[in-house]
Amino acid sequence: MKKARKLFLLVLVLLVLALFGKQVYQKLARALRGPAGKPARGPVAVRVAPVAKKTISETARFTGSILPQSRFVVAPRVAGRLEKLLVDVADTVIQGQLVALLDSQEYQEEVEAARAELEVAKANVLDCESSLEMAKRDLERTRLLREKKIASQAELDEVEANYKAREARYKVALAQVEQKRAALKAAEVRLSFTRIQATWEGGSKIRVVGERFVDVGSMLRANDGIISILDIDTVKVVLHVAEEDYYRLHRGQTVTFTTDSCADRKFVGRIVRIAPALKEEARAAQVEVTAANPGHLLKPGGFVRAEIELARHEQATVVPFSALTKRGEQPGVFLLEEKEKKVRFVPVETGIITEEEVEITRPALAGYVVTLGHHLLSDGSPVTLPEKESSGAATTGHGKSSRRQVAGGRP
Repeated sequence: MKKARKLFLLVLVLLVLALFGKQVYQKLARALRGPAGKPARGPVAVRVAPVAKKTISETARFTGSILPQSRFVVAPRVAGRLEKLLVDVADTVIQGQLVALLDSQEYQEEVEAARAELEVAKANVLDCESSLEMAKRDLERTRLLREKKIASQAELDEVEANYKAREARYKVALAQVEQKRAALKAAEVRLSFTRIQATWEGGSKIRVVGERFVDVGSMLRANDGIISILDIDTVKVVLHVAEEDYYRLHRGQTVTFTTDSCADRKFVGRIVRIAPALKEEARAAQVEVTAANPGHLLKPGGFVRAEIELARHEQATVVPFSALTKRGEQPGVFLLEEKEKKVRFVPVETGIITEEEVEITRPALAGYVVTLGHHLLSDGSPVTLPEKESSGAATTGHGKSSRRQVAGGRP
């Protein structure tokens, strides 16, 4: 019973002490703050940074893929068995180079047959020509006899009809020769198609084999792919650009990009094409960039992270991003008045805003701005500075361009 009474008294004492402590804390908190919750009139410890004159740029980031400048598939124009494949993946190919051979025996036989038919047609022409010449002499002799009243008109008509028939057969024989000659040429062309060459127009004269689709001995149909040929002396980088930045891009803009395979190296290209419409499902458009590919370091199919400078302002008035604050709906900064050890709230208009810095377009600023502690400040508040920041003047200079990361199709 005594233990329970002691425990009750102990709990009661602790509750009284807790209530007393809360009241003391509230009084101290009220003493440290002014009326209506405003900061006390005592100096507020802040950090400051100088207003600078420097170059500031707005850089947007995108992702994309590498494509070869051009790609085509080498395929036979006739069916046949692949007899030889003279190149393989990663081999270089020169314009017009022989890359594969098909079994040509069947096509060779077709050429020989067509050539023989042509010789037969030529012989037939000679025969028809001889017959025509004989018919012509008969016609001339019969006409002479008719003039002398020796041959009848019926005999003359018969000889003329025979001449015309011989003349028609001769013309047919000549046409057959041309027909057989064309058939021979077609057979020779088909035979030539068994020698498969890599040919293209324009671009680099030396390219590389990207893929191989078949093996030696395969039976191929016409237009079955054998190998692909790539031009990678220059490459295309296809970027996916969101609607918010689509209208800020133009042909000729410089693009800097990196790849995972060459993370320590930056490549430079230029925008050459911009899709005329956005894809509705993604609200993004494709932008095509062309870039040189020295040493073929950029591989088609690779992933890229690209940066495009959207705006650049020289000799801009710049303050740290942390200096920008708001009072009501008005953005501004707290400008340090060094002699009075006070700050003055200055409404501002901003230009380029990055993750680290803000461009102030209006009004003109100089001196120091508060970067830490401005949530405790109001216009005219007294401040104290850390010892190393309590003296000195604002400095100007040039710095590296700042960058921002914007959502929408970017890493």
